[in-house]
Amino acid sequence: MSTVRLSFPVTGMTCAACQGRVQRVLSRAPGVEQAAVNLVTERATVTYDPTVTTADALVARVVSTGYGAALPAPGRSALDDQDALDASQTAEFRVLRRRTIAALLAAVVVMTLSLPMMTAEMHAGGVVQDPFMHWTARVLGPVLAAAAPWLATANPRALSGVLLTLTTAVMIACAGPIYRRAVAALRHGGADMNTLIAVGTGAAYVFSVATTIAPEAFLRRGVAPDGYYDAVVMIIALVLLGQTLEARARRRTASAIRQLAALAPASARIVRDGAERDVPLAEVRSGDTVVVRPGERVPVDGQVIDGTSAVDESMLTGESVPVAKHPGDTVVGGAMNGTGALRYIATTVGGDSRLSRIVALVRDAQGSRAPIQRLADRISAWFVPTILLLAVLTAAVWLVASPHTPVRAVSAAIAVLVIACPCAMGLAVPTAVMVSSGRGAQLGILIKGGDALERLAAIDTVLLDKTGTITAGHPAVTDVVAAPGLAGDLAELLRAAAAVESLSEHPLAAAIVAHAARPLPPATAFESTPGLGVAGVVGGVRVVVGGAAMMRAAGIDPVPLARDAARLADAGRTPVFIARDGRMAAVLGIADEPKPGAAAAVAALARAGYAVGMVTGDTAATARAIGDEVGITRITAGVLPEGKVDAIRAMQATGARVAMVGDGVNDAPALAQADVGIAMGTGSDVAVAAGEVTLMRGDLASVPQALRLARRTMRVMRQNLGWAFAYNLLGIPLAAGVLYPRFGLLLSPILASAAMAISSITVVANSLRLARVRL
Repeated sequence: MSTVRLSFPVTGMTCAACQGRVQRVLSRAPGVEQAAVNLVTERATVTYDPTVTTADALVARVVSTGYGAALPAPGRSALDDQDALDASQTAEFRVLRRRTIAALLAAVVVMTLSLPMMTAEMHAGGVVQDPFMHWTARVLGPVLAAAAPWLATANPRALSGVLLTLTTAVMIACAGPIYRRAVAALRHGGADMNTLIAVGTGAAYVFSVATTIAPEAFLRRGVAPDGYYDAVVMIIALVLLGQTLEARARRRTASAIRQLAALAPASARIVRDGAERDVPLAEVRSGDTVVVRPGERVPVDGQVIDGTSAVDESMLTGESVPVAKHPGDTVVGGAMNGTGALRYIATTVGGDSRLSRIVALVRDAQGSRAPIQRLADRISAWFVPTILLLAVLTAAVWLVASPHTPVRAVSAAIAVLVIACPCAMGLAVPTAVMVSSGRGAQLGILIKGGDALERLAAIDTVLLDKTGTITAGHPAVTDVVAAPGLAGDLAELLRAAAAVESLSEHPLAAAIVAHAARPLPPATAFESTPGLGVAGVVGGVRVVVGGAAMMRAAGIDPVPLARDAARLADAGRTPVFIARDGRMAAVLGIADEPKPGAAAAVAALARAGYAVGMVTGDTAATARAIGDEVGITRITAGVLPEGKVDAIRAMQATGARVAMVGDGVNDAPALAQADVGIAMGTGSDVAVAAGEVTLMRGDLASVPQALRLARRTMRVMRQNLGWAFAYNLLGIPLAAGVLYPRFGLLLSPILASAAMAISSITVVANSLRLARVRL
């Protein structure tokens, strides 16, 4: 079955119950193979069969549940999507902030006007039922009486009317979206955080209106007509404050991807019709000639045709050292140019650019679900209905136990509804995944989602490919042994050999040319013998370069340096002889050298308790030589791509959880077979696509960093979930009043709303620690 992957924004979600509801609706749609909804990124990602359903139908199913959804506009890149999300989140934060300020100011006024009535009730021998309000009346009542004595003589009915008017205004102007979402959820047969807040404050409001309009009806039944306006406004103010602080913190979880998106400049300087002109970035086309001056950002990907400079690519690859760029080298959009001017041909633009692909990869990773989230998803499915039932039972028990104090029953029920809001549960895992993915991107480590993070944290065995992974992937001269009496003339000998090899296309020739000093003398009478070597005339002297067979074919005896050649071969080097004027002159050792830091990375993995091995298609001798240099003793050599897969399967059969690190096309099957495939970003596109982790630097030091990041992330996820569950397990019984019979302790609905806000902020703040983790 051929499937399609669709990602689109979903608005209006406020808690785990919202997320779970949208996800269940999408998962149950015909033709849907997999669906994931992320509360933090406000996106749904669906894999579906296009022969069974359509993208429009999936969006319509989300809309039918009462939430907003729309297909992404065609032609939009990941950078455009991120800009739109940033603008939306910024606007949401500003609106929440305005409503919060208004609600807090109204709460101060309502509390002030309520104090005289509470103080009068205490002086008359009554008891203010809400513990927080009781404390406020006892401590602040005398202060207010001294500061505004006229309030103490105000008409209680008039004060109640003012409180009713202010509370109604706050509920409409500040908390209106909460009630509208609650009604929409009810209309679509669901319930969420808004339902709990709306039912709790709505019940308190209706009770207070009844005491204001018909206080005599309560007095005739021996019940004090106490209003709850102060609690309603304070709950709304604290809920909005929590949402505002949460929105601000959630925006910080996307700071890394926001920084990546901001790397793209707004315009580019291109050459058209022989003149330079600045055009918007969206108007740059593949094939345009782009000019970048010193200190400017590279606007799009391309290949340098003129100029040299050092370019800082740290925000894209995590590599702190600027990279030298010369004609023929590639540059990446978003990188910062150094002191030189560059002229290059644009190759990939828009959504195909490397920066856009990185942003899309990180965004998709942040929008994915980790398996550990499933527990929270299952609980959220029945959580809100259960809390509504518990609140009803709490009120009923209080009414039976204390029939003359219905305010206490209302208070306890409201506290249960408010403190149980499942915000922290819905934020526990997604925020950790977001911050961790962003932190990884800053280090040049791209992790494809929460599932990959969780499996990466469970790895105990790391297998490394050799060529291009442990080694640089291209040969270099490692040893130079001169024949007796030629040591002083070695530099000139190497220049002559490089002059001849510069006319060859053999990979070993490039290593000799790169090793020799410049400038190279001219070479004539060039001859190439395939499989053996080359020869030419330099400065009137015939120079022969090649293996032992080439020397013998040229009538030159390689015996004087045969022992040195054998020693180099035993060390995993390829011996290459140089003869000059018919006599043996030197032997070179050429090998693919380990990357700088490879040995340190292997040692770091071993210290962390990982079993480290090498699996390669190269010869056993070469593999052993590289293994000795970097500290790997567990080596599987001389295997084809299928052999690498078999080696991984054999380890997995013993219970090992294997991460495979590779860079080539031949590594793709092994990357797919491993529990986690880690691809070098400097390698082939096939390997990068097959891997679930991409190391943009192509540096093995990133492997232990990625593993440490994954383990830290899983620890934070468990802490978040543990806090979210413990908070509800302890808070709900406390709010219901289980400690009142023995200790006389009750939880005020106002304090319950504050605790609910703190729980969400605590989870987000704990996740934000990952943004500063040292790896």
